[in-house]
Amino acid sequence: MAMWVFGYGSLIWKAGFNYDDRVVGFIKDYRRVFYQGSTDHRGTPEYPGRTVTLEPAPGEVCWGAAYKISKEEDKQTAITYLEVREKQYDKKAYVDFFTDPTATTPAISGVMVYIASPDKKLNPNYLGPASLEDIAKQIVCAEGPSGPNREYLFQLEKAILEIGCKDKHLMDIANEARRILSEAERTAS
Repeated sequence: MAMWVFGYGSLIWKAGFNYDDRVVGFIKDYRRVFYQGSTDHRGTPEYPGRTVTLEPAPGEVCWGAAYKISKEEDKQTAITYLEVREKQYDKKAYVDFFTDPTATTPAISGVMVYIASPDKKLNPNYLGPASLEDIAKQIVCAEGPSGPNREYLFQLEKAILEIGCKDKHLMDIANEARRILSEAERTAS
């Protein structure tokens, strides 16, 4: 039986494991938010970056990509890889995945997704909500072993636009980050 994994952040543009198929679509009743601290990829323990997680949001949808992994060996390799890559995400959920906005029946059921919960006991890196400006400022300034946090932000924005979607939270933060960077550039010159 095939295993399916849903990506709503960097997994959209960089899976990092072998897969048989990649399907663009969405999950229902969740929204993507920059509430998870990243101390291992896009920030440091001293200055965490911000990456996306999902929060329950009845009536909303979160677009991304689902990856089908069929071979047993590929499944084991993918799980081992994802458990390391997504180690700051404390929850795994199995969700329905849709490809057609008018469909009432999912295209795929039981798709695995990693979620960083707001429970500080289980997830000490959860940062939670902040003002648009504060989130953007933190993303602009943070950098970790995987590179600058703003690179993650702009790559995610590009990936979402490429699949033909809009995500207001994401776009607002990206626009604010560009404004901060442009202001810093003007001040420096």
